[in-house]
Amino acid sequence: MLTSNNNHPERGSELSFENTEIAFRHTSNTALKRAWWLFKFININFFVKAGPPLTNFALKIRLPIKGIIRATIFKQFCGGETITECNDTIKNLNEGGVGTILDYSVEGEDEEHIFDETCDEIIRTIQRANGDKAIPLTVFKITGVGRFALLEKLDAKQPLTETDQHEWEKVQARVKAICDKAFSLNIPVMIDAEESWIQQTIDTLALDMMRTCNRDKAIVYNTYQLYRHDKLASLKHDHALAVAEGFYLGAKLVRGAYMEKERKCAAEKGYTSPIQITKQATDADYNEALHFCIANIEKVAFVAGTHNEDSCRILADLLDTHKVDHNHPHVYFSQLLGMSDNLSFNLANSQYNVAKYVPYGPVEAVLPYLFRRAQENTAIAGQMSRELSLITKEKKRRGI
Repeated sequence: MLTSNNNHPERGSELSFENTEIAFRHTSNTALKRAWWLFKFININFFVKAGPPLTNFALKIRLPIKGIIRATIFKQFCGGETITECNDTIKNLNEGGVGTILDYSVEGEDEEHIFDETCDEIIRTIQRANGDKAIPLTVFKITGVGRFALLEKLDAKQPLTETDQHEWEKVQARVKAICDKAFSLNIPVMIDAEESWIQQTIDTLALDMMRTCNRDKAIVYNTYQLYRHDKLASLKHDHALAVAEGFYLGAKLVRGAYMEKERKCAAEKGYTSPIQITKQATDADYNEALHFCIANIEKVAFVAGTHNEDSCRILADLLDTHKVDHNHPHVYFSQLLGMSDNLSFNLANSQYNVAKYVPYGPVEAVLPYLFRRAQENTAIAGQMSRELSLITKEKKRRGI
Protein backbone atom coordinates (compact mmCIF):
# COMPACT_ATOMS: atom_id res chain seq x y z
CA MET A 1 0.00 0.00 0.00
CA LEU A 2 1.00 3.62 -0.50
CA THR A 3 1.34 5.22 2.90
CA SER A 4 1.27 8.73 4.24
CA ASN A 5 4.27 10.27 5.98
CA ASN A 6 2.05 12.80 7.75
CA ASN A 7 2.15 11.44 11.28
CA HIS A 8 3.23 14.57 13.13
CA PRO A 9 0.84 15.41 15.97
CA GLU A 10 0.88 19.17 15.37
CA ARG A 11 -0.67 18.78 11.91
CA GLY A 12 -4.25 18.88 10.74
CA SER A 13 -4.91 22.60 10.97
CA GLU A 14 -7.14 24.54 8.57
CA LEU A 15 -5.73 24.33 5.03
CA SER A 16 -4.26 27.64 3.88
CA PHE A 17 -1.88 28.21 0.99
CA GLU A 18 -0.88 31.60 2.43
CA ASN A 19 0.88 30.24 5.53
CA THR A 20 4.53 30.94 4.72
CA GLU A 21 5.74 29.84 8.15
CA ILE A 22 4.66 26.26 7.34
CA ALA A 23 5.64 26.56 3.68
CA PHE A 24 9.25 27.53 4.45
CA ARG A 25 9.73 25.89 7.84
CA HIS A 26 12.26 23.55 6.21
CA THR A 27 14.16 26.42 4.52
CA SER A 28 17.14 28.12 6.17
CA ASN A 29 17.60 31.89 6.01
CA THR A 30 20.49 31.40 3.58
CA ALA A 31 18.44 29.16 1.28
CA LEU A 32 15.49 31.57 1.42
CA LYS A 33 17.68 34.49 0.37
CA ARG A 34 19.20 32.42 -2.46
CA ALA A 35 15.72 31.47 -3.69
CA TRP A 36 14.65 35.12 -3.60
CA TRP A 37 17.54 36.18 -5.85
CA LEU A 38 17.06 33.21 -8.16
CA PHE A 39 13.36 33.85 -8.75
CA LYS A 40 14.07 37.55 -9.28
CA PHE A 41 16.53 36.50 -11.98
CA ILE A 42 14.20 33.95 -13.58
CA ASN A 43 11.48 36.58 -13.68
CA ILE A 44 13.57 38.53 -16.22
CA ASN A 45 12.54 37.04 -19.55
CA PHE A 46 15.72 38.06 -21.38
CA PHE A 47 17.95 35.98 -19.10
CA VAL A 48 15.69 32.94 -19.38
CA LYS A 49 15.80 33.09 -23.20
CA ALA A 50 19.50 33.95 -23.47
CA GLY A 51 20.65 31.72 -20.61
CA PRO A 52 20.55 28.27 -22.31
CA PRO A 53 22.64 29.15 -25.41
CA LEU A 54 25.08 31.23 -23.37
CA THR A 55 25.49 28.48 -20.76
CA ASN A 56 25.94 25.75 -23.38
CA PHE A 57 28.53 27.88 -25.16
CA ALA A 58 30.39 28.55 -21.92
CA LEU A 59 30.48 24.83 -21.10
CA LYS A 60 31.61 24.01 -24.64
CA ILE A 61 34.63 26.31 -24.40
CA ARG A 62 35.25 25.03 -20.86
CA LEU A 63 34.60 28.22 -18.92
CA PRO A 64 34.47 27.40 -15.17
CA ILE A 65 30.73 27.98 -14.67
CA LYS A 66 29.66 24.54 -13.45
CA GLY A 67 30.19 25.62 -9.83
CA ILE A 68 27.97 28.65 -10.34
CA ILE A 69 25.21 26.53 -11.87
CA ARG A 70 25.49 23.96 -9.09
CA ALA A 71 25.28 26.61 -6.37
CA THR A 72 22.25 28.38 -7.87
CA ILE A 73 19.63 26.90 -10.21
CA PHE A 74 20.82 23.30 -9.70
CA LYS A 75 20.71 23.64 -5.91
CA GLN A 76 17.20 25.11 -6.04
CA PHE A 77 15.60 22.54 -8.36
CA CYS A 78 17.72 19.37 -7.99
CA GLY A 79 18.58 17.03 -5.14
CA GLY A 80 22.16 16.34 -6.25
CA GLU A 81 24.16 14.48 -8.85
CA THR A 82 23.61 11.02 -7.34
CA ILE A 83 20.98 9.22 -5.28
CA THR A 84 23.25 9.46 -2.23
CA GLU A 85 23.58 13.23 -2.69
CA CYS A 86 19.77 13.45 -2.56
CA ASN A 87 19.64 12.04 0.99
CA ASP A 88 19.64 15.45 2.70
CA THR A 89 16.79 16.64 0.48
CA ILE A 90 14.82 13.43 1.13
CA LYS A 91 15.28 13.90 4.88
CA ASN A 92 14.42 17.60 4.76
CA LEU A 93 11.20 17.04 2.80
CA ASN A 94 10.19 14.11 5.01
CA GLU A 95 10.54 16.24 8.14
CA GLY A 96 7.83 18.45 6.64
CA GLY A 97 5.64 15.43 5.84
CA VAL A 98 6.44 15.57 2.11
CA GLY A 99 7.63 12.52 0.19
CA THR A 100 10.30 12.36 -2.48
CA ILE A 101 10.03 11.13 -6.07
CA LEU A 102 13.59 10.52 -7.26
CA ASP A 103 13.72 11.61 -10.90
CA TYR A 104 16.86 10.71 -12.83
CA SER A 105 16.70 13.62 -15.25
CA VAL A 106 19.24 12.69 -17.91
CA GLU A 107 17.59 13.08 -21.32
CA GLY A 108 18.28 13.47 -25.03
CA GLU A 109 20.65 10.52 -25.32
CA ASP A 110 20.85 8.15 -28.29
CA GLU A 111 23.29 5.38 -27.44
CA GLU A 112 22.29 1.87 -26.41
CA HIS A 113 24.82 1.59 -23.60
CA ILE A 114 23.48 4.84 -22.07
CA PHE A 115 19.92 3.48 -22.26
CA ASP A 116 21.11 0.39 -20.39
CA GLU A 117 22.87 2.54 -17.78
CA THR A 118 19.76 4.71 -17.36
CA CYS A 119 17.59 1.61 -16.93
CA ASP A 120 19.93 0.39 -14.21
CA GLU A 121 19.83 3.78 -12.50
CA ILE A 122 16.02 3.89 -12.53
CA ILE A 123 15.97 0.44 -10.96
CA ARG A 124 18.33 1.79 -8.27
CA THR A 125 15.78 4.53 -7.46
CA ILE A 126 13.16 1.81 -6.94
CA GLN A 127 15.54 -0.13 -4.72
CA ARG A 128 16.32 3.06 -2.77
CA ALA A 129 12.57 3.57 -2.20
CA ASN A 130 12.15 0.03 -0.90
CA GLY A 131 11.35 0.14 2.82
CA ASP A 132 11.57 3.94 3.01
CA LYS A 133 8.23 5.71 3.47
CA ALA A 134 9.96 8.99 2.62
CA ILE A 135 10.03 7.83 -1.04
CA PRO A 136 6.45 6.73 -1.80
CA LEU A 137 6.64 6.93 -5.62
CA THR A 138 9.18 6.52 -8.42
CA VAL A 139 9.24 7.71 -12.04
CA PHE A 140 10.93 7.39 -15.43
CA LYS A 141 10.65 8.53 -19.04
CA ILE A 142 10.50 6.09 -21.93
CA THR A 143 12.95 8.29 -23.86
CA GLY A 144 15.41 7.67 -21.04
CA VAL A 145 15.56 4.01 -22.10
CA GLY A 146 14.80 4.23 -25.83
CA ARG A 147 15.64 6.32 -28.87
CA PHE A 148 13.21 9.16 -29.63
CA ALA A 149 13.36 8.62 -33.41
CA LEU A 150 12.44 4.96 -32.98
CA LEU A 151 9.39 5.90 -30.91
CA GLU A 152 8.43 8.43 -33.62
CA LYS A 153 8.61 5.69 -36.23
CA LEU A 154 6.41 3.40 -34.12
CA ASP A 155 3.83 6.13 -33.50
CA ALA A 156 3.71 6.94 -37.21
CA LYS A 157 3.19 3.22 -37.91
CA GLN A 158 6.15 3.16 -40.29
CA PRO A 159 7.65 -0.26 -41.10
CA LEU A 160 10.56 -1.25 -38.89
CA THR A 161 13.81 -2.61 -40.25
CA GLU A 162 15.28 -5.72 -38.69
CA THR A 163 17.67 -3.48 -36.74
CA ASP A 164 14.76 -1.30 -35.59
CA GLN A 165 12.83 -4.36 -34.44
CA HIS A 166 15.78 -5.61 -32.40
CA GLU A 167 16.20 -2.16 -30.87
CA TRP A 168 12.49 -1.96 -30.02
CA GLU A 169 12.63 -5.33 -28.29
CA LYS A 170 15.42 -3.99 -26.08
CA VAL A 171 13.36 -0.89 -25.21
CA GLN A 172 10.43 -3.10 -24.21
CA ALA A 173 12.74 -5.32 -22.16
CA ARG A 174 14.08 -2.29 -20.25
CA VAL A 175 10.57 -1.01 -19.50
CA LYS A 176 9.55 -4.49 -18.35
CA ALA A 177 12.63 -4.80 -16.13
CA ILE A 178 11.80 -1.47 -14.43
CA CYS A 179 8.12 -2.33 -13.92
CA ASP A 180 8.92 -5.87 -12.77
CA LYS A 181 11.28 -4.49 -10.14
CA ALA A 182 8.62 -2.01 -9.00
CA PHE A 183 6.09 -4.86 -8.81
CA SER A 184 8.41 -7.19 -6.89
CA LEU A 185 9.22 -4.49 -4.31
CA ASN A 186 5.66 -3.08 -4.18
CA ILE A 187 6.86 0.42 -5.17
CA PRO A 188 4.61 2.48 -7.49
CA VAL A 189 6.34 3.72 -10.65
CA MET A 190 5.04 6.50 -12.90
CA ILE A 191 5.73 6.70 -16.64
CA ASP A 192 6.04 10.33 -17.69
CA ALA A 193 4.19 11.75 -20.69
CA GLU A 194 6.15 13.16 -23.61
CA GLU A 195 5.51 14.73 -27.03
CA SER A 196 2.24 13.81 -28.77
CA TRP A 197 4.03 12.24 -31.74
CA ILE A 198 5.51 9.50 -29.53
CA GLN A 199 2.79 9.34 -26.87
CA GLN A 200 0.62 6.60 -28.37
CA THR A 201 3.51 4.18 -28.17
CA ILE A 202 4.13 5.21 -24.56
CA ASP A 203 0.43 4.81 -23.72
CA THR A 204 0.36 1.32 -25.20
CA LEU A 205 3.46 0.29 -23.23
CA ALA A 206 2.03 1.72 -20.01
CA LEU A 207 -1.28 -0.13 -20.38
CA ASP A 208 0.53 -3.37 -21.15
CA MET A 209 2.54 -2.98 -17.95
CA MET A 210 -0.63 -2.21 -15.96
CA ARG A 211 -2.27 -5.38 -17.24
CA THR A 212 0.62 -7.35 -15.74
CA CYS A 213 1.48 -5.36 -12.61
CA ASN A 214 -1.79 -3.73 -11.49
CA ARG A 215 -3.97 -6.77 -10.80
CA ASP A 216 -4.00 -6.33 -7.01
CA LYS A 217 -3.11 -2.63 -6.66
CA ALA A 218 -1.79 0.26 -8.72
CA ILE A 219 1.94 -0.15 -9.31
CA VAL A 220 2.35 1.32 -12.80
CA TYR A 221 0.96 4.80 -13.51
CA ASN A 222 0.59 6.46 -16.91
CA THR A 223 0.57 10.25 -17.31
CA TYR A 224 -2.30 12.25 -18.82
CA GLN A 225 -1.47 15.75 -20.10
CA LEU A 226 -4.77 17.61 -19.81
CA TYR A 227 -3.60 20.52 -21.95
CA ARG A 228 -4.32 18.08 -24.77
CA HIS A 229 -7.99 18.20 -25.75
CA ASP A 230 -8.18 14.41 -26.13
CA LYS A 231 -6.67 13.30 -22.83
CA LEU A 232 -9.73 13.49 -20.58
CA ALA A 233 -11.39 11.06 -22.99
CA SER A 234 -8.23 8.87 -22.85
CA LEU A 235 -8.41 8.77 -19.06
CA LYS A 236 -12.05 7.68 -19.13
CA HIS A 237 -11.39 5.12 -21.87
CA ASP A 238 -8.46 3.62 -19.95
CA HIS A 239 -10.55 3.41 -16.77
CA ALA A 240 -13.26 1.51 -18.65
CA LEU A 241 -10.58 -0.79 -20.05
CA ALA A 242 -9.15 -1.37 -16.55
CA VAL A 243 -12.58 -2.24 -15.17
CA ALA A 244 -13.35 -4.57 -18.08
CA GLU A 245 -9.98 -6.34 -17.88
CA GLY A 246 -9.69 -6.43 -14.10
CA PHE A 247 -6.75 -4.20 -13.24
CA TYR A 248 -6.26 -0.94 -11.34
CA LEU A 249 -5.70 2.24 -13.35
CA GLY A 250 -2.70 4.26 -12.21
CA ALA A 251 -2.91 7.85 -13.45
CA LYS A 252 -0.76 10.91 -13.03
CA LEU A 253 -2.66 14.05 -13.97
CA VAL A 254 -0.69 17.05 -15.24
CA ARG A 255 -1.50 20.03 -17.38
CA GLY A 256 1.48 19.48 -19.71
CA ALA A 257 5.08 20.33 -20.51
CA TYR A 258 5.52 20.80 -24.27
CA MET A 259 2.90 23.37 -25.28
CA GLU A 260 5.00 25.70 -27.45
CA LYS A 261 6.81 22.77 -29.08
CA GLU A 262 3.49 21.04 -29.84
CA ARG A 263 1.91 24.12 -31.40
CA LYS A 264 4.99 24.88 -33.47
CA CYS A 265 5.21 21.33 -34.82
CA ALA A 266 1.50 21.28 -35.70
CA ALA A 267 1.82 24.60 -37.55
CA GLU A 268 4.91 23.48 -39.45
CA LYS A 269 3.45 20.12 -40.48
CA GLY A 270 -0.09 21.35 -41.13
CA TYR A 271 -2.12 19.27 -38.70
CA THR A 272 -4.51 20.39 -35.95
CA SER A 273 -2.69 21.10 -32.73
CA PRO A 274 -3.55 18.66 -29.92
CA ILE A 275 -3.28 21.52 -27.41
CA GLN A 276 -6.42 23.09 -25.94
CA ILE A 277 -7.32 26.45 -27.48
CA THR A 278 -7.48 28.22 -24.11
CA LYS A 279 -6.00 27.80 -20.66
CA GLN A 280 -9.56 27.78 -19.30
CA ALA A 281 -10.30 24.66 -21.36
CA THR A 282 -7.19 22.99 -19.91
CA ASP A 283 -8.22 23.95 -16.38
CA ALA A 284 -11.75 22.65 -16.95
CA ASP A 285 -10.51 19.27 -18.21
CA TYR A 286 -7.94 18.99 -15.42
CA ASN A 287 -10.51 19.66 -12.74
CA GLU A 288 -13.04 17.31 -14.36
CA ALA A 289 -10.33 14.63 -14.32
CA LEU A 290 -10.00 15.16 -10.56
CA HIS A 291 -13.77 14.71 -10.16
CA PHE A 292 -13.68 11.57 -12.32
CA CYS A 293 -10.81 9.98 -10.39
CA ILE A 294 -12.41 10.66 -7.00
CA ALA A 295 -15.74 9.30 -8.24
CA ASN A 296 -13.91 6.08 -9.24
CA ILE A 297 -11.45 6.00 -6.35
CA GLU A 298 -11.86 2.27 -5.72
CA LYS A 299 -10.25 1.35 -9.04
CA VAL A 300 -8.23 4.48 -9.83
CA ALA A 301 -5.07 5.53 -7.99
CA PHE A 302 -3.86 8.94 -9.07
CA VAL A 303 -1.23 11.60 -8.55
CA ALA A 304 -2.37 15.20 -9.04
CA GLY A 305 0.76 16.86 -10.38
CA THR A 306 -0.08 20.54 -10.24
CA HIS A 307 1.17 23.94 -9.14
CA ASN A 308 -2.33 25.37 -9.55
CA GLU A 309 -3.81 26.47 -6.22
CA ASP A 310 -7.39 26.22 -7.46
CA SER A 311 -6.95 22.61 -8.53
CA CYS A 312 -5.29 21.72 -5.22
CA ARG A 313 -8.19 23.31 -3.35
CA ILE A 314 -10.75 21.51 -5.53
CA LEU A 315 -9.12 18.14 -4.88
CA ALA A 316 -8.84 18.80 -1.14
CA ASP A 317 -12.53 19.74 -1.05
CA LEU A 318 -13.49 16.69 -3.14
CA LEU A 319 -11.85 14.38 -0.62
CA ASP A 320 -13.89 15.96 2.16
CA THR A 321 -17.12 15.99 0.14
CA HIS A 322 -16.77 12.30 -0.73
CA LYS A 323 -15.62 11.49 2.82
CA VAL A 324 -12.32 10.11 1.53
CA ASP A 325 -9.45 10.11 4.03
CA HIS A 326 -6.88 12.84 3.40
CA ASN A 327 -4.16 10.20 3.32
CA HIS A 328 -6.06 7.69 1.19
CA PRO A 329 -3.43 5.55 -0.56
CA HIS A 330 -4.97 6.22 -3.98
CA VAL A 331 -4.51 10.00 -3.85
CA TYR A 332 -1.29 12.04 -3.97
CA PHE A 333 -0.61 15.70 -4.60
CA SER A 334 2.72 16.43 -6.29
CA GLN A 335 4.87 19.46 -7.08
CA LEU A 336 8.44 20.05 -8.24
CA LEU A 337 11.32 20.54 -5.85
CA GLY A 338 12.09 24.23 -5.39
CA MET A 339 8.62 25.46 -6.33
CA SER A 340 5.19 25.86 -4.73
CA ASP A 341 6.29 25.00 -1.21
CA ASN A 342 3.18 26.87 -0.05
CA LEU A 343 1.12 24.08 -1.65
CA SER A 344 3.26 21.07 -0.75
CA PHE A 345 3.92 21.77 2.91
CA ASN A 346 0.53 23.25 3.75
CA LEU A 347 -1.20 20.24 2.17
CA ALA A 348 1.08 17.91 4.14
CA ASN A 349 0.32 19.92 7.27
CA SER A 350 -3.37 19.10 6.74
CA GLN A 351 -2.62 15.36 6.46
CA TYR A 352 -2.81 15.00 2.66
CA ASN A 353 -0.38 12.73 0.82
CA VAL A 354 2.20 14.91 -0.93
CA ALA A 355 5.40 14.08 -2.82
CA LYS A 356 7.82 16.33 -4.65
CA TYR A 357 9.72 15.46 -7.79
CA VAL A 358 13.43 15.56 -6.88
CA PRO A 359 15.45 15.61 -10.12
CA TYR A 360 19.06 14.48 -9.95
CA GLY A 361 21.95 13.64 -12.25
CA PRO A 362 25.24 15.13 -13.48
CA VAL A 363 24.97 18.93 -13.72
CA GLU A 364 25.66 19.07 -17.48
CA ALA A 365 23.19 16.23 -18.20
CA VAL A 366 20.40 17.83 -16.15
CA LEU A 367 20.76 21.26 -17.80
CA PRO A 368 18.07 20.58 -20.48
CA TYR A 369 15.61 19.80 -17.66
CA LEU A 370 16.59 22.96 -15.75
CA PHE A 371 16.31 25.21 -18.80
CA ARG A 372 12.90 23.75 -19.65
CA ARG A 373 11.73 24.42 -16.09
CA ALA A 374 12.79 28.06 -16.31
CA GLN A 375 11.31 28.57 -19.77
CA GLU A 376 8.01 26.85 -18.96
CA ASN A 377 7.60 28.72 -15.72
CA THR A 378 8.04 32.15 -17.26
CA ALA A 379 5.21 31.20 -19.62
CA ILE A 380 2.89 30.66 -16.66
CA ALA A 381 1.31 34.01 -15.95
CA GLY A 382 2.11 35.15 -12.44
CA GLN A 383 3.85 31.92 -11.34
CA MET A 384 7.26 33.48 -10.70
CA SER A 385 5.69 36.58 -9.19
CA ARG A 386 3.71 34.29 -6.89
CA GLU A 387 6.88 32.48 -5.79
CA LEU A 388 8.62 35.81 -5.21
CA SER A 389 5.74 37.27 -3.23
CA LEU A 390 5.59 34.26 -0.90
CA ILE A 391 9.36 34.25 -0.33
CA THR A 392 9.30 38.02 0.26
CA LYS A 393 6.47 37.59 2.76
CA GLU A 394 8.43 34.95 4.67
CA LYS A 395 11.61 37.06 4.61
CA LYS A 396 9.67 39.91 6.18
CA ARG A 397 8.12 37.59 8.76
CA ARG A 398 11.60 36.43 9.75
CA GLY A 399 13.03 39.93 9.60
CA ILE A 400 15.83 39.00 7.20
